[in-house]
Amino acid sequence: MTLRHLLLGHVLQFSGNPFTMPWDSAVRILENSALLIEGTQILAVGEAARTAAGPDAQIHDHTGQLILPGFVDAHAHYPQTAMIASWGKRLIDWLNTYTFPEEIRLGDPAYANAIANRYLDLVLDHGTTSVASFCTIHPGSVDALFEGAEQRGMAVVAGKTCMDRNAPDALQDTAQTAYDDSKALLTRWHGTGRAIYAVTPRFSPTSTPEQLHALGALWAEHPDALMQTHLSEQVDEIAWVQDLYPDARDYLDTYEATGLMGARGIYGHAIHLTPREIDRLREVGAAVVHCPTSNTFIGSGLFDLMGLARADQVVGLATDTGGGSSFSMLRTMAAAYEIAQLRGEAVHAAQLLWLATAGSAAALHRGDEIGTLAPGLAADICVLDLASIPAIAQRAHEAAHVWDAVFPTIMMGDDRAVASVWVNGQPLRGGN
Repeated sequence: MTLRHLLLGHVLQFSGNPFTMPWDSAVRILENSALLIEGTQILAVGEAARTAAGPDAQIHDHTGQLILPGFVDAHAHYPQTAMIASWGKRLIDWLNTYTFPEEIRLGDPAYANAIANRYLDLVLDHGTTSVASFCTIHPGSVDALFEGAEQRGMAVVAGKTCMDRNAPDALQDTAQTAYDDSKALLTRWHGTGRAIYAVTPRFSPTSTPEQLHALGALWAEHPDALMQTHLSEQVDEIAWVQDLYPDARDYLDTYEATGLMGARGIYGHAIHLTPREIDRLREVGAAVVHCPTSNTFIGSGLFDLMGLARADQVVGLATDTGGGSSFSMLRTMAAAYEIAQLRGEAVHAAQLLWLATAGSAAALHRGDEIGTLAPGLAADICVLDLASIPAIAQRAHEAAHVWDAVFPTIMMGDDRAVASVWVNGQPLRGGN
């Protein structure tokens, strides 16, 4: 008989989208409740978990702590792990000065393997159980990430980053090799275990129209794959796109005209969108991904989270390692809150937690597997200590209700707040 694990503590539950319905109708915390795991899946939640546990279930006591889905990071660049928090550049200068030289190093398979494993361990330390990552131009960098994720049982989205202009020669492929390499990797990894492949043009400035068309053709041949890229991150980037694609109606049109627009498309940043772009993204059901620590660190702008999410735009949340300055989805939620405040909006803790879990899972089209604590879904779980350091503990002690106790951890927490992490039913961190 498969061993059952009963986790005791406050349990976070979702019944809807807290941006399009009242947050207290969509999200609730079952206080002093329970979650039951059997094998790789969640078996029961709440009192049903206690009833179904049976006398042989292993008890994991997290009384006073918050049991929630593992965080889902919807946009990252694992190859930038070693140069995260590099000083003082705008996007294009930052790519040329830091990013491209580091990505060249991942042409060495041993180095790619080391960075992939370092990255996965770091995100697990921070309670993140699923990521969507760009790799480098090197097929071995894709293999390294998927192999590392497979060893840990993690649900990961990734793809070879394709570029055939405006990048160092060592990081350029061609339209044909981008297609061929991506197709081979997609065939090898897509749907293998918990791996999902994403066709991955870096962004329009580093791809010719020929390469974008080739990748659009590949995506059309494999419509169940995802497609990830960047969109409207900085104003000077948008001007560059206009110069490179003078016939395009806007930035999004460079993708739309080349077959890289669709419901399974994931567009990182999307800060400076035109009204047409907003309408088209929502119309096709594509996802945009909010990268708040990156958007402030590189000075890109203030994403309209509340405006887009209220309009039923699919929105995910992401660290954008290493343009983002933290591996932590807690820090990312705090930054999302701060940016919304600068736009005159207050995002509730329930909305932030949904965005970092169920919202990001939906953006990656994996909501039927991860991002929510419900029977039949994967047992990818994070447990947060709501009194992890003295500064948080003294604030939580004064809390008038459970949400008042949770919010300080979102705003001030880091990896020290992560008490336990489960992936596919296995405790990889903590687990007492």
